[in-house]
Amino acid sequence: MNASTSTTSTADRPVITVSRLNREVRELLEQGLPPVWVEGELSNLARPASGHLYFSLKDDRAQIRCAMFRSRNQLVRFRPENGQQVVVRGRIGLYEPRGDYQLIVESMEEAGDGALRRQFEALRQKLEAEGLFAADRKRALPTLPRRIGVITSPSGAAVRDVLQVLQRRFPAIPVLIYPVPVQGKEAAQAIRAMLAHAVERAEVDVLLLTRGGGSLEDLWSFNDEALARAIADCPLPVVSAVGHEVDVTIADLVADRRAPTPSAAAELLSPDSAAWMRQFETAAERLQFVQERRQQQEAQRLDHLLKRLQQQHPGRRLREHGQRLKELGVRLDQAWRTGQRLRFTALEQARSRLGSASPGRDIIRGRERTDDLKRRLNAAQHHLLERSRERLGAVTRTLETVSPLATVSRGYAIVQRPDDGAVIRNAKDLNPGDPFTARLAQGRIHGRVERVHDEENWT
Repeated sequence: MNASTSTTSTADRPVITVSRLNREVRELLEQGLPPVWVEGELSNLARPASGHLYFSLKDDRAQIRCAMFRSRNQLVRFRPENGQQVVVRGRIGLYEPRGDYQLIVESMEEAGDGALRRQFEALRQKLEAEGLFAADRKRALPTLPRRIGVITSPSGAAVRDVLQVLQRRFPAIPVLIYPVPVQGKEAAQAIRAMLAHAVERAEVDVLLLTRGGGSLEDLWSFNDEALARAIADCPLPVVSAVGHEVDVTIADLVADRRAPTPSAAAELLSPDSAAWMRQFETAAERLQFVQERRQQQEAQRLDHLLKRLQQQHPGRRLREHGQRLKELGVRLDQAWRTGQRLRFTALEQARSRLGSASPGRDIIRGRERTDDLKRRLNAAQHHLLERSRERLGAVTRTLETVSPLATVSRGYAIVQRPDDGAVIRNAKDLNPGDPFTARLAQGRIHGRVERVHDEENWT
């Protein structure tokens, strides 16, 4: 265990280290005491290179060491000096390494403003607790106001700064000045009345409540509770720019937007005309481009529709059909003529082929050949007939020589059966009563056998 933080014990009591004691005392002081306002005289003031302030704050009976860090002392509007009476706001602390009790200062002002500062702080805490400073209740500012209302002194430097900035940034925005006193006992009531008047007139889109810098007492009219509630209830957006950047009033906290200076408020309310002109020029170029492109598209569409209309127009279609009919007529005539020529050629070729293959010539030749064949046939027939006659005569003579008819012609007869014509050569082939036919040289004799005699018994 670390010796600096350890706790030792005897038989009857605990013992803690010095560092632990200082740490616990510091925690008790920081957690047990809220921030306090203290008035006293500056002494032992030191400004090291770190930028922090180290000093003592004393009165006629006591003193306390104080430290004010650089981030806070830069907000002090005067230069602190030894012997100066001041009012500071801070929290109690303890510097552990030396065990020094000290006050960590957060703000400092000259002693005359002390009472007002305490009133300011009390009102700030009250209104903050009620939610008047909440971001969700604040209204948005218009992007391009139609008219800006400025509640301020018409003779102060603030109104000149505002008008110069508005004229430089966007001179086209009209400005309406609502004159009020911005300092003194009657200022807060006058400002409240002018707020109500501006809302009733409904002449502007946004209100700017402003004045130049000054002491806390000079700016006290803008820490009025009734004015704060009037700003919170105002239906118009309110921008507050009271004093310089280090000056913070209740009006600044309750307004919809706070600007550190009147000039900054004017810049906040007005758009940059040059930037708007660039936007306008860009938008105009884009619009022109889109318009030209749209015109081109519409022109192309119109050309397309005109072409379609021309293509589908009845006159065009009639002309096309007429032209088509003419072309078809020409083609038909050409086809007919070509067909005629082809048919005529084919006919001539057929005639030629028919003439070449005509049966007339064949008939003539056939007739001639037939006549020749007839002559030759007649001659051959005559010749063959003559030869046949000759041969027949020879054969006849030969036949007659050997023919039984020749024998018959000499007084003989040929006997035959009548049923089958068989020649009877032997008398035994017939029986008595059988019919027979006897062929003579001239005619035939039919008879029956009465008796049969063979040659041996013939007498």
